[in-house]
Amino acid sequence: MSARIHQPTDRSLRNLASLLRDGELVAIPTETVYGLAANALDPRACRAIFRAKKRPASDPLIVHVDGLRSAEKLAVFNAPARILARKFWPGPLTLVLPRTELVPDIVTSGQSTVALRSPAHPIARRLLRAAGVPLAAPSANMFGYVSPTSAEHVFAGLGRRIGHILDGGPCGVGVESTIAEVAPDGRIRVLRPGAIAAFELVAAVRDVGGRARLARTSAREPILAPGLLDQHYSPHTPMEIRSRLPRTSAGNREDGTAIIFVRRPAGALGRGVFAFSRNGSAQEVARSLYRVLREVDAGGFQRMLVEAMPVRGPSGLVGAINDRLSRAAGRRRGRS
Repeated sequence: MSARIHQPTDRSLRNLASLLRDGELVAIPTETVYGLAANALDPRACRAIFRAKKRPASDPLIVHVDGLRSAEKLAVFNAPARILARKFWPGPLTLVLPRTELVPDIVTSGQSTVALRSPAHPIARRLLRAAGVPLAAPSANMFGYVSPTSAEHVFAGLGRRIGHILDGGPCGVGVESTIAEVAPDGRIRVLRPGAIAAFELVAAVRDVGGRARLARTSAREPILAPGLLDQHYSPHTPMEIRSRLPRTSAGNREDGTAIIFVRRPAGALGRGVFAFSRNGSAQEVARSLYRVLREVDAGGFQRMLVEAMPVRGPSGLVGAINDRLSRAAGRRRGRS
């Protein structure tokens, strides 16, 4: 059996919403990456996510909601968290907060907190409203592999393991959401960088008179949200990250090494030479990051050398891109 790819018509959204309420899995688009969605209130459906992805039960799921009112049924919101939700939702921000009794243990890996996000993608929002239930939705790929940013990516990885894929086009952001744990006293811990930078979170709370400060994250603490493993988002081809690749590297590669520039070098790209962008902007790099890594991974190369984004100031996307590259390069052999 192969997955059916659905176009986002009113009829298909109604049908997929019904399937989700009945406990089926549906891969859905968001502005960050595609997610593998299930009814977050149905433990059986959520267990099916773990089976389809071969995901360990110790890695919790992000729950997607249509807004703050729905989120408040699933988590206990303090004042700073409510400010952040009103400022950045819908959008690429996940908040980690104390859970309510409505959230099944399987979603949180048995922990006392739940990770919540309200996606901005219009098709995801239409589906959430049609389904009428929150949707648990980690990335729609085999656990640990490069995240999918198109319906075709989902089909390539999970096409024989799930039944339905909703095609919403390429993802507009291209990297996973910022994840932040927010304490009542205004301590904000960024667990995973994303498009929304840490300083933006602090500024948003302070702008309305609230107290906020950044807190450190300890590597010894339990995993509170997905995407926090040292090895993740990894292609099968071994990766090495370089702070800078010389432009002279843009020649013909015949030694089994692919090289990936942040910005396209002058002239035509030779065999084994790739680029994340034409202009070097973080937005363009983020949108193409996983697509290019997948393209190189399918090219039969022995290894890839990847240029990191230069850090020239505070930027959520630059930090997120380099975080994903670092985790991708740190993969354990044998993981898929």
